[in-house]
Amino acid sequence: MMVRVAFGLFMAGVAASAQAAPFEPGAAKAKVEQILSGELARLDALYRDIHRHPELAFEEKVTAARLANEIKAAGFTVTQGVGGTGVVAVLKNGAGPTVLVRTELDALPMAERTGLPYASSTVALWQGRETPVAHSCGHDVHMAAWVGAARALAALKDEWSGTLVFIGQPAEETTSGAQAMLKDDFIRRFGKPDYAFALHVSPAPAGTVLYRSGPMSSTSDALEIVFHGRGGHGSAPAATIDPVLMAARFTVDVQSVISREKAPEAFGVVTVGAIVAGDAGNVIPDEAVVRGTIRSQDDAVRTKLLAGIRRTAQAVSDMAGAPAATVTITPGGKMVINDPALSERTEAVFKQAFGKSAQPFPIIMSGSEDFSEFVNLGVPSVYFLIGGLEPAFFASAIKSGHLPINHSPDFAPEPEPTIRTGATAMALAIMNVARPAGR
Repeated sequence: MMVRVAFGLFMAGVAASAQAAPFEPGAAKAKVEQILSGELARLDALYRDIHRHPELAFEEKVTAARLANEIKAAGFTVTQGVGGTGVVAVLKNGAGPTVLVRTELDALPMAERTGLPYASSTVALWQGRETPVAHSCGHDVHMAAWVGAARALAALKDEWSGTLVFIGQPAEETTSGAQAMLKDDFIRRFGKPDYAFALHVSPAPAGTVLYRSGPMSSTSDALEIVFHGRGGHGSAPAATIDPVLMAARFTVDVQSVISREKAPEAFGVVTVGAIVAGDAGNVIPDEAVVRGTIRSQDDAVRTKLLAGIRRTAQAVSDMAGAPAATVTITPGGKMVINDPALSERTEAVFKQAFGKSAQPFPIIMSGSEDFSEFVNLGVPSVYFLIGGLEPAFFASAIKSGHLPINHSPDFAPEPEPTIRTGATAMALAIMNVARPAGR
């Protein structure tokens, strides 16, 4: 009897020791990279195909189907059409937490100027006009890394335990896709995750991983103003009320809200990206439409910016003797705030796995993200960056002062090692948390 008890206690101690074994990022990285070495050609082909055939927000039907097929082949159970064109892929692997991993599906309504052999020549309708479409934000890189991480984790099921929920989210560029997926009964259908991760490629040297605890990105609002004038002949402007002039005056004058009404050290951006008015040079149109974006990192600053925009638009209309402008401000993505505890845990893994190539990101990004919709559910989350530019090119671009950034027509991430780095970092972040209690 005493022998059996002693043996039982010994085996319990062995089991407890096994459960308490710490996660070893270096060994895990070697295993992940060994799996990815056989996947890189396929991931590169996937990236190039998606880059060549971009699709706009909520139109990502071909992209979604391609991702669904890729991740289904890795053993995930896939649901399509979530929130319109969203993809949700689930892989269950025993007891443990549920981990959400997000990638984006959509591209931008803009022309590409990279000169790449797989550059996009796609044209689509955007706000009633034929417009070039390009993956100039790097979502194609994210999708390839997402598939790579999924394949590595599926091949290494002995190294982690829990449930993976990989989502392909539509319409990130319009900051409306995450909300659409959540409104499509996401939580009831797939459960509330215990952790969430997302990554983004950045204009930093390829092979680097950039991390930050706390606030990571800015709040965004979309701006549209319709200036109402009175059209007429371009040779007789006195008989008209020129809305083009109002649009131009607003575009310049609104910057005084930034330079004179908020504290100099407080972050705030108002950018006009489009002015749409008329079709002929000798015709003054009835209306001019101004579209832009507003970015802030503080609620008080945001309130000041929105009030200043409305007041400036009204003043411009009054100066022209025109009817009041129609101002529409649409809330977009809220600030992404990385969970401090999960950030600390993830940063430690990145430092051990990537050494000097893992670096702290020093600022809150001026860009915005609707990944915040998942974070704001109360899910501990980490959003991190990976570098995407060839190191020598990056150094030269910094020296010249002409660094192509996301949304630039010249932004062209290097597929290798960017995709491999992103897939590896994401797989390690997940393996670090996807473990039964006590491990």
